[in-house]
Amino acid sequence: ENGVSRYYSFECHIPTILLVSQAENLVASFFPNKLLELDHFLKDPILNICDLKEIHSEINLTVPDPILLSNLHDGLEAQSAKKRKMEDGTGEDKVAGTKVFIMPSGMMKSNTKLVDLIEKVKPEIRTLIEKCNTVKMWVQLLIPRIEDGNNFGVSIQEETVAELRTVEGEAASYLDQISGYYITRAKLVSKIAKYPHVEDYRRTVTEIDEKKYISLKVIVSELRNQYVTLHDMILKNIDKIKKPRSSNAEALY
Repeated sequence: ENGVSRYYSFECHIPTILLVSQAENLVASFFPNKLLELDHFLKDPILNICDLKEIHSEINLTVPDPILLSNLHDGLEAQSAKKRKMEDGTGEDKVAGTKVFIMPSGMMKSNTKLVDLIEKVKPEIRTLIEKCNTVKMWVQLLIPRIEDGNNFGVSIQEETVAELRTVEGEAASYLDQISGYYITRAKLVSKIAKYPHVEDYRRTVTEIDEKKYISLKVIVSELRNQYVTLHDMILKNIDKIKKPRSSNAEALY
């Protein structure tokens, strides 16, 4: 029975051993290599466009010819028209839009330059989230059982876990920003299709494209900085993270 018990105990510790090895390699090797890689990415010409007009996307939605309405000379007829408008719920202050059944050129394409850049940034965001989760789990497993006193090392472990959790949350918010950009742009393009004669909608699309381009560069910079911060924080406190209580080493797990 003791042999079986030791076998199962060994089997249970295999995932922990693998996790420890993986996490230590991430901190010692992967994090510094990734921050250098992202620093090189920040110098790529695709992230250093000076004239933002280069990332603009043409909106192929033509303005239809205006519809000429005959003058309503008869006061009774004008009053009747006003009544019909109020009954329809359009009101006097609303501008009727163009009914859109199909886009003139088929599908209205996204800004392909930004889509290409987003597809390069998203894997980096996902990688940071996954690696942070691995290191966070490693530190959590190193936290010893609760005891009175001698908790300075434990507080360092908890602060490290909190920082890793914060980085995870910030990285996840970057993905929310990307999906939010697509939704906002889609709504604006729909407005352009319905109200093609309103120039401000078209200008707003170019503005949010420029804003998203700048935001993507900031995101890459933040990803690099987060790798720097985590690498520095963990290495400076690695002794306390691995062995928070020197007199209770047996209680680490």
